[in-house]
Amino acid sequence: MDRLPRPGRLLAGGFQHVAASYAGVVAPPLVVGAAVGLSPVEVTFLVGAALFTAGIATLLQTVGFWKVGARLPFVNGVSFAGVAPMLAIAAAQPDRRDALPVIYGAVVVAGALGFLLAPSFCKLVRFFPPVVSGTVITLIGITLLPVSFGWIQGGHPERPASLTNLALAAATLAIVLILRRLLTGFLQQIAILLGLVAGTLVALPAGAVDTTATRHAAVVGFPVPFHFGHPLFELPAIVSMCVLMLVCMTESTADMLALGEIVGRDADEKVIAAGLRADTLGTALSPLFNGFANSAFAQNIGLVALTRVRSRFTVAACGLMFVLLGLSPVFASLIALVPRPVLGGAGIVLFGTVAASGINVLLKAGLDHGDNLLIAATSLGVGLIPVVSRPFYDNAAIPGTLKIILDSGVSAGCLTAVLLNLAFHHVGRKRRPGPP
Repeated sequence: MDRLPRPGRLLAGGFQHVAASYAGVVAPPLVVGAAVGLSPVEVTFLVGAALFTAGIATLLQTVGFWKVGARLPFVNGVSFAGVAPMLAIAAAQPDRRDALPVIYGAVVVAGALGFLLAPSFCKLVRFFPPVVSGTVITLIGITLLPVSFGWIQGGHPERPASLTNLALAAATLAIVLILRRLLTGFLQQIAILLGLVAGTLVALPAGAVDTTATRHAAVVGFPVPFHFGHPLFELPAIVSMCVLMLVCMTESTADMLALGEIVGRDADEKVIAAGLRADTLGTALSPLFNGFANSAFAQNIGLVALTRVRSRFTVAACGLMFVLLGLSPVFASLIALVPRPVLGGAGIVLFGTVAASGINVLLKAGLDHGDNLLIAATSLGVGLIPVVSRPFYDNAAIPGTLKIILDSGVSAGCLTAVLLNLAFHHVGRKRRPGPP
C-alpha cells in the first residue's frame, strides 16, 4: 500500500477510481441543489465544489499528516446519507433558497464534534469481530447494488428500465467480464475503466451520451469560499447533522474494517481514529468551499478487491484529480459523458464484489456456532429492510433522528450486529465456546 506506482499506472489507476466514485460524489449536490431551487449554473458550481472538497478529503485520508488519515486506499466523498437531513433542514426554512447557509453551519459543528470524538469512537473496534464486520461488509455491498440498478433505470428507480438502458448495462457488464477473463497484468486491473470507455462508445450510436454539460461548461472555475453565504447556526439543524455525523462515523469504521480485510492490513484503533479524523476534518472544512459532509466511500472497496491494486497513492491520485476537476468544470463534465446505464452495468460487478468480500469474512466467523449464525441472520434482515422497502419507516411517530439511522441499512444492520454481539458474547457468560 505504501509503494508509489509508475506514472502511467498511477494515472490510469487513479482515473479508474474517479470513474467509479464520480457519480456518488455528484449525486448529493445535484439532489440538494434542485431541492433548494438553485439555477443550473449554481448547481454546476455546487457539483464542482463537491468534487473539490472530496479531493481534499481523499488526500487527507490517503496521504494524511500528523494523526489524520488512515493511509489506506480510500476515496472520501460527499455522504449520500446526508441528503435526507439536508432536505429536512431546507424544508424547515421559510424560503428554501436560504437553506444552504444553515446546512453549512450545521455541517461545520458536526465535523468539529466528530473530530473531537474520533479517539473515543475508534475504541469500538473491539466490538467488530468477524461476525459483525462480515455482516456489515455484506450489507455495504447489498445496499449499494440498488444504486447501480437505479443508474440502469436512468436515475428513476420508480420506473422500469428501458430496453436501451438494459442493453447498455448488459453490454458493459459483459465487456468488463470478458476483459477480466482475457486480459492479464495491468490491463486486467483497469478492466472496469476500459469497460466504462467501451460502454460509452457503444452508447454513442444509441444517442444515450449527453454532451450538453460539456458544451456549456467553463474551462476554469474556483469554488469561491462562502459563495452561498456565511454559515448560520441553528440548533435543530445542528442536532440533525450531528446525528448524521455519528452515522457516517459508524459506516466509515465498517468501511475501514472491510478495506483492511481486503488489503491485508488490520484496521486497528489507531488506524480507525486517524481515518475518522480525516473524515471529520474534511467535513468541517467542506462548507468553507461550499461542500457537504464527507465520509469514506464504499464504492471503491470493490474496485480495490477486484483489481488488487492496493497502493494508497493510486487513490491519492484520484483525490488530486477530483481537486483538478473541481477547478475545471469542463474537464469534470467529461466524466459526466458516461451514461448512467453504463455505470450501472459496471456497478453490478463493483458492488457485488463488496458483498462477496463480506461473505468471505463471515466464513471466518464460525457460523456453525448457533449464536453467530443468529447474529448474522438477524442483522442482515434488519439491514435489508430499507433496501427492500424504502417507505418502511415513513411513520410520523418515528423521531426524525432515529429515522436517519433506520433508513441507512448499513447503520441499522451494524448497530444490530454490535448489540447482539454484546448480548451473546460480552454480557454475562458465553453459552458455548467458539469464535466471537
